Amino acid sequence: MYRKDPEALARLTPEQFRVTQQNGTERPGTGEYVATFAPGLYVDIVSGEPLFASADKFESGCGWPSFTKPIEPAGVRELRDVSHGMVRIEVRSAHGDSHLGHVFPDGPRDRGGLRYCINSASLRFVPKAEMEAQGYGAYLDQVEDPA
Repeated sequence: MYRKDPEALARLTPEQFRVTQQNGTERPGTGEYVATFAPGLYVDIVSGEPLFASADKFESGCGWPSFTKPIEPAGVRELRDVSHGMVRIEVRSAHGDSHLGHVFPDGPRDRGGLRYCINSASLRFVPKAEMEAQGYGAYLDQVEDPA
């Protein structure tokens, strides 16, 4: 089962730890996955739980990876966040309790209208070719746009 893994926590870079464990935010445009659009799965860097599929990723122009929805709604928790003088909805991984980013109602209307604005530092990308070997074969049908 997916959980907050102490060994994974020990392997985090200072930036990954700041983002996932201290509710930090990457500077816009600096994250590893901003421009990644290859087929694959994005998982929690701490717990390994599947979070987002490449088929749901889109270019929002905001400077962070953006997705229209989580791969499984139960895989994320959404919490009210009133920090920094704003009211936002924070997104955390359900099992690893990692801070992922925020969700906003300004995503593509034809894909549900949501924009999950997620820090690259909270994610690990699993390319489609490696998904089966890493135990994510059940999600293969969700990583490419069916169009």
